[in-house]
Amino acid sequence: MTRRLSFLLIGLATIPVAGLTQEPVTGSAQRSQSTPANPISTSESKVYSMLSGVVIAAAEKMPEENYSFKPTPDVRSFGQLVGHLADSQYYFCSQASGGSPPSSGSAEKSKTSKADLVAALKEAVDYCKKAYAAMTDAKGSEPTKMMNMDVAKLTVLSANTAHDYEHYGNMVTYMRLKGIVPPTSEKSGGGEK
Repeated sequence: MTRRLSFLLIGLATIPVAGLTQEPVTGSAQRSQSTPANPISTSESKVYSMLSGVVIAAAEKMPEENYSFKPTPDVRSFGQLVGHLADSQYYFCSQASGGSPPSSGSAEKSKTSKADLVAALKEAVDYCKKAYAAMTDAKGSEPTKMMNMDVAKLTVLSANTAHDYEHYGNMVTYMRLKGIVPPTSEKSGGGEK
């Protein structure tokens, strides 16, 4: 991981934990019935669900012939980005859930076809959605190790979301270079924003 991502993770570590350390609300100011029992982890799950959907949509939208495209020789191809995102879902979500990721190998290094990479990404997102769904605010405050740091489990899920956003941005750039409108820039009914 890059140094910049390490600083981002440290910053993100304080967000979920800060919300969990506040005093409980009592009396008439208690949580309304529409507020979920676990507002922090529920919100994190909703953001991940939206983001993973657009990442999959981008992977599906890019034509097969562009999966080997690299804007410059020293960066990942589009297909390698998709594989990297599949692999990283298992890394982050197994850290947060305490589970073991399936031993499916490295999609980034072993898969090249669009069909195989999109399938690997979808499977990895399904694995992660289970980790997000099982997370509660209380479980999210439990410490775990990530990159030799003690962080809250919910921070690991936040790091996954940040990592996905980072690489979705890469995917958007690759798509734009190929004249393709990315999913988040599409208007309903066609056209571009």
